[in-house]
Amino acid sequence: MSNNSWKSLFMGCLGPSNQAVKEKKRHRDSSSPCSSNSIDDIPFSPEDLSLTLAGSNLHEFTFAEMKTVTRNFSNSNFIGSGGFGPVYKGFIPDKLRPGLEAQHVAVKYLDQEGTQGHREWLAEVVCLGQYRHPNLVKLIGYCCEEQHRMLVYEYMPRGSLENHLFKSVIESLSWSQRLKIAVQTAKGLAFLHDADKPLIYRDFKASNILLESDYTAKLSDFGLAKDGPQGDATHVSTRVMGTHGYAAPEYIMTGHLTAKSDVYSFGVVLLELLTGRRCVDRNRRTREQNLVDWARPYLKKPDKFHKIIDPNLEGSYSTKAAQKAALVAYLCLSSIPKPRPFMREVVDALEPLLHIKDLPMGTFVFTVPGADEDCDKLKGEDVKLVTDEEQERKEHHDGRSRRRRTISAVHAEGGLHREANDLSKDSLRPHHYGTRHHHRRERDVSV
Repeated sequence: MSNNSWKSLFMGCLGPSNQAVKEKKRHRDSSSPCSSNSIDDIPFSPEDLSLTLAGSNLHEFTFAEMKTVTRNFSNSNFIGSGGFGPVYKGFIPDKLRPGLEAQHVAVKYLDQEGTQGHREWLAEVVCLGQYRHPNLVKLIGYCCEEQHRMLVYEYMPRGSLENHLFKSVIESLSWSQRLKIAVQTAKGLAFLHDADKPLIYRDFKASNILLESDYTAKLSDFGLAKDGPQGDATHVSTRVMGTHGYAAPEYIMTGHLTAKSDVYSFGVVLLELLTGRRCVDRNRRTREQNLVDWARPYLKKPDKFHKIIDPNLEGSYSTKAAQKAALVAYLCLSSIPKPRPFMREVVDALEPLLHIKDLPMGTFVFTVPGADEDCDKLKGEDVKLVTDEEQERKEHHDGRSRRRRTISAVHAEGGLHREANDLSKDSLRPHHYGTRHHHRRERDVSV
């Protein structure tokens, strides 16, 4: 698709630009997402939009078709909502469109009164029409009819990473799943940054990472994505947008956007994966409410790293891999952009960690089968295997218990002799002596 076509597409649902847009053009601002061309005052119609996207493999759906797919936007099909608007689960039958197979889809319906609008809708159509990668959610089509604006995606059955990390009470993500998600999302960002026309994602966060049934991770929601700097430019100047807690500090302070801004956001999500904590949590103690401020000092200290690792992992993680991932997060979260690695370097650092298999072997129960006569005595019995460290702790504990029992027995014997003598002197106060003797034994045992 030609650059002129994408330029025309962007103008399609925005209408003529005003003086503010012209002013932003001179500063290479966000008014031209996913296109290196400036915006001209070109009128555009939905028919032109369809022609412009003819070679993008995107389907243009009618509003009537969207009603069919979502069962008239039924409440039972409602999945959730965000800044863009409500999201519905739908099903495309095999006869709806020639060449379009039957499949479940997710339909995002633009809320005209929401925080996002036509510009974000169009940015997503353009971006996902141009960029395809296994770790970017697939855009199947769109609807642009009268005031209705919709995006039709492949359906991601496991929902967002945010739900699994912070809202699931059934089960926690395993270490291998977390590391896999980190690597795959890093690959998605690296692809965008290294493209012929580099793209800055700008809104990398846990809620924008969607998971397939096998926990394959994909980036979604490209409404805030912007072209990277071109030529000799070092950054893109734009108004600050994004999510509190994930945005890079230099971007918040200056509005200067670079690929390193995405790197910082990735570091925040990687830290969330390691700790199981939200980047901002007002329900925690004051010093722990900002995750980066609290956890970053621990990331490069192997002897203190255990203080921040997610307790839901229950120790079932590779210490070596976790410490290396923590060091990557530490570099990504640098307060200044220059020391941060590029996303391709992050991928190269994290991907080998998937093959580290030093997960600790804890206590488990193994039932020995009674296949022959020698095993008959063990049939139905459980044999408990423990690690060397656990065995050492057990022996140490048993030794201390034996010493305590010996001391207690000596004191108890002495107490019995004293009690016998006391009783022989005054048999009228056995209960009174017995009470004192009882307290004496408690003190002796606790020594």
